[in-house]
Amino acid sequence: MKTCTKAIIAVAGYGTRRLPISKAVEKCMVPLLNRPIVDYVVEDCVKAGVKDIYFVVSGDARQLRNYYERDMELEAYLERKGKNDLLSQITPPAGVTFHYITQDLSDGRYGTTIPVWLCRDYVEPDENILVIMGDQTLYRLDGGSEMADLIKLVEDTNSDAGLVGNPIPWEQIGNFGIVEKDDRGFYKRIVEHPRDGEVNTNLNNSSIYLFPGTFFDLLDKQVDEKRTSQGEYLIIDSVNDLVNQGGKVCVREATGEYLECGSLGNWVKSNKWLFEKTQIK
Repeated sequence: MKTCTKAIIAVAGYGTRRLPISKAVEKCMVPLLNRPIVDYVVEDCVKAGVKDIYFVVSGDARQLRNYYERDMELEAYLERKGKNDLLSQITPPAGVTFHYITQDLSDGRYGTTIPVWLCRDYVEPDENILVIMGDQTLYRLDGGSEMADLIKLVEDTNSDAGLVGNPIPWEQIGNFGIVEKDDRGFYKRIVEHPRDGEVNTNLNNSSIYLFPGTFFDLLDKQVDEKRTSQGEYLIIDSVNDLVNQGGKVCVREATGEYLECGSLGNWVKSNKWLFEKTQIK
């Protein structure tokens, strides 16, 4: 059984959909209630047993780094004041190491493949690794972990890889890229903006994956061949390569609520939903 104690969280980019605020606030640090959106992703990874998190960043990512570094002066102040509840909220998770990999946005290579490919030297062939985009999360009111459940499904089905699909209303599937399964229930392909009857699920690809270390060979090939879709290197193209080579990719239906901060409208909706459901203030 392959271990999975590593995760790649892609957070590079200009966040143009959230300008002008994203000029001053890193897109993964946009708040979801009183925490940055990326912290919910990190929390889920930690629940799943992840010990090494690789942030793929652009620029110096100073806000992100500050958030996960110790602030001894602030910690001492909170200790003196007896505010232990706040102290626990600002302390980085124990036993977790954060790594920062810089993506050069000026080199002309864009798309979901590139940040993952940049981490190729940090994953061994006999390891599995989680891959998540850092401006979205699946929030579980039951306290569970989508990442842990994905890891378990990959193990239970003896799959080579896995992905999470977010269920959406059937009448809205024409607006999304929808996962189609084969007759065994495994991933077959993504159908963009499907028509009625064209797909057999209502699962939108949530860009949450578990890959084997050997998957990076496919990413190398994709980048070497400069194989893009509309100018972008898309990781789903390498997932399709894996399937075409006979690999099994299981599909887990998300149970958490899909929350994201990439657009203003969805950010407002996500904050409203989370506040109403949790009353976190």
